[in-house]
Amino acid sequence: MRPPARIALAAAVAAWTAGAVVALGVEGDPGISDISVYARYGERIAAGDVPYRDFRVEYPPGALVPFVLPSLVSDSYRSYVAVFAALMTVALAATAALVALALDALGAGRGRAGAAVGVLVGGFLLLGPFLLTRFDLFAAAVTAAALAALLHRRDRLGPVLLGLAIATKIYPLVLLPLVGARACKERGKIEAARQVGLAVAAALVVYLPFLVVAPEGVARSVWQQLGRPLQIESLGAAVLLALHHAFGMGLAWASGHGSQNLTGAVAGAASALSTAALVAALLLVWLRFARGDVGPERFARHAAAAVVGFVAFSKVLSPQFLVWLLPLVALVGDRRRRLAASSLVLAACLLTRLWFPSDYWALVKEFDPAPSSLVLVRDLVLVALFVVLVRAREREAAGSPSPSP
Repeated sequence: MRPPARIALAAAVAAWTAGAVVALGVEGDPGISDISVYARYGERIAAGDVPYRDFRVEYPPGALVPFVLPSLVSDSYRSYVAVFAALMTVALAATAALVALALDALGAGRGRAGAAVGVLVGGFLLLGPFLLTRFDLFAAAVTAAALAALLHRRDRLGPVLLGLAIATKIYPLVLLPLVGARACKERGKIEAARQVGLAVAAALVVYLPFLVVAPEGVARSVWQQLGRPLQIESLGAAVLLALHHAFGMGLAWASGHGSQNLTGAVAGAASALSTAALVAALLLVWLRFARGDVGPERFARHAAAAVVGFVAFSKVLSPQFLVWLLPLVALVGDRRRRLAASSLVLAACLLTRLWFPSDYWALVKEFDPAPSSLVLVRDLVLVALFVVLVRAREREAAGSPSPSP
C-alpha cells in the first residue's frame, strides 16, 4: 500500500472510531434531531411516492440519497435512526480519508496530515452527537471528494463531483467561481467554460428528473432555501439580540422555513444587510483569488475562505453548518495561518457546544442573555476566521507570478 493510501486509511479509521464513540451514546443525547423529517421523506420515497410532486421537500435532490437508504434496510423508526447514524459515521470517515488525499496533492507530510485529521475529528467531537442526526456530514464528504479531485488535477472528475455536491447542499456553489478562475488562468477561457459547464451539467442531471415531473415543487424548494428569513443564530440576529439586551430594543420571533427566526422591520433590515455583507465577502474572495497565483495551496485556502464567508455572513447559521468548515480549514497551508485558522474553527465548535442543544429553546423563547452572548461570540469568531483566511501575506500583497495559460 502506497504511503498516501496508508495515511488516508489511518485517517478514516480515526474518524470512524470517533463517530462510533458518539453513535454509541458515550457523548450523551443529541437533543434536537431532524431524523424524523428524513425518515418521513425516506419512507414515502421507498413506498413509491415522487418527491417534490407527491410531497414537499425543502432540500436539494442529492440530499434524498441519505434519506432513502436507511428506509430500504430498516423496519422501524428506531432502526432508521441507527442506520442513519451509521451512514453519517461512514461519511465522517470518508471525509477524513479525502482530506488526507487532498493533502497528498498539496505535498503535505504525515505531521500536517495528522494535524488536519485532528482538527476534523476534534471539531466533530466538540460539536457532539447532534451531527449524527443531520445529513451535513454526507454533504461535507461529497464536497471533500470534489476538492480532492480538483487538487489532484482531475479536471473532469473534480467539476462533476462539485456539481453533485451542489445538488446535495447549495453551499459548494461558492467554489465554482474559483474553479473557473483557476482553469482560465492556467489553460484559458475554453477550459474554464468546460469545467464550469461540467459542474453545472452534473447538478442539472440530478435535478432534471424532478424538474420534468414537478417543476413547481422544485422551484418551491429552491425558493424556500434562498428566501429564508433572519435565523436566530445568524450574525445579524446575534447583533440584534445584543442590542435588545443592551438597550431594550423590541424583538419578536416565529418559526418558519425549518428554523426559528427574528421577525419585524428591524430583522428585515438586518437580513438585507446580511445579504449585502455575504455578497461582498464572496466577491472579495473570488476577485482576490483570480488576481493572484492560482496554485493548489492558494486554491485550497480560498476555497475555505469562500465557505467560511458563506457561513459567517449568511442569514442562516445552523450549528451543523460548522461541519462544512472543518475539512476545508484542515487544508490551509502555511503554518502560522493554519494554526490560527484551526484554533478559531475549533473555538467556534466549542462555543456552539456550550449552548446547543441544551439552551437552544431558552435562546429562542426567552432571548436568554447567556446563549445570546455565546452565539454572538461564536459568530464573531467565524468573522475572524474569514479575515485570517482571506488576508494576504506580505509576499502575496507584493504580487507573485501566475502560471501562464
